[in-house]
Amino acid sequence: MILKKKDRFIGRVEAKQNIVDAANAENIPPNTAYKILRKYRQTGTTSNLPRSGRPRLATDREERHIIRDATNNRRKTLQELSKDTASNLSANTVQKVLDRHGYHRRLARKKPYLKQHHRDARHEWAKYRKDFGPEDFAFTIFSDECYVCLDDKGDHVFVTRRADEEFHDDCLLATVKQSPIRVMVWGCIIAGRKGPLLVLEYPGGRGGGMTAARYQEQVLNGALQGFYEEVKEERGCIDFQQDGAPSHTAKSTIAWFKKAGIPLAEHPAQSPDINTIEPVWHELKKVLRSQRRASTVEGLKSAIRAAWDSLPQEAIDRHINKLPDVVKALLEAKGGHTRF
Repeated sequence: MILKKKDRFIGRVEAKQNIVDAANAENIPPNTAYKILRKYRQTGTTSNLPRSGRPRLATDREERHIIRDATNNRRKTLQELSKDTASNLSANTVQKVLDRHGYHRRLARKKPYLKQHHRDARHEWAKYRKDFGPEDFAFTIFSDECYVCLDDKGDHVFVTRRADEEFHDDCLLATVKQSPIRVMVWGCIIAGRKGPLLVLEYPGGRGGGMTAARYQEQVLNGALQGFYEEVKEERGCIDFQQDGAPSHTAKSTIAWFKKAGIPLAEHPAQSPDINTIEPVWHELKKVLRSQRRASTVEGLKSAIRAAWDSLPQEAIDRHINKLPDVVKALLEAKGGHTRF
């Protein structure tokens, strides 16, 4: 506001004119007029007093533009954001603006891409289990395959976000298939018991992946059936959870389960967060990374088996006992991404 206008307003008030009338005469909003008068009575002037610290380089309007640009384009670098400012602010200044508003450059979390029907199925899964406690999940065998690579390096993509935006869709990095030298393993767990771990054998190449026939031969006919019978004898009714991989959902595989009398637990697609063996794979890989890296495929297989044997049951049960929290998070996210 022009200083002369403020002074004229103060002059009118000092001349005993009504504050509202004086404000209207100078076209000053009443709230602003009271602030000007209060400041004048406290400091004896209508001028802006010297401010401590270095003045901000970005105007409020520029700051709003930076925040809007960063949140609309999460993967833009600080340098790219700075080039889009009207006054060519430096990347360092842009970073300070983002910091002030709680935004920081962070690694994008890797999560499967969710379409609406995936979200709906996940939400329904959670609603059915909203009253489940840890004991209700103690009658399910959780299983999965996992690739372990000779040189396991993750992708690092930075995005701009606040701490509470970790699982926003545009802050995530969609997971993709990878193809270095690797070994596929299958394992299963249940509360209180660690199941067998198998190194799967398949020729690779076109048509040489994990087919339904290989899955039934290597996993179901041997390791799973024996483990299932042991646990069933201990606890009674047990079901088995597997994801929607083609070898798992093939007609011949479903027929195998029916013939064996093993009920299947529901597993919505694109939902590794509801299968508690997923974080167990993370534990397994942590053990492998802490050791001397294997130099051959056979050495890697031996290291994987030893790492699996070394995993404490308490750590596995800790993940299974978090399933009620997973259900709660899915309900809150309406089937969207969770922190699990």
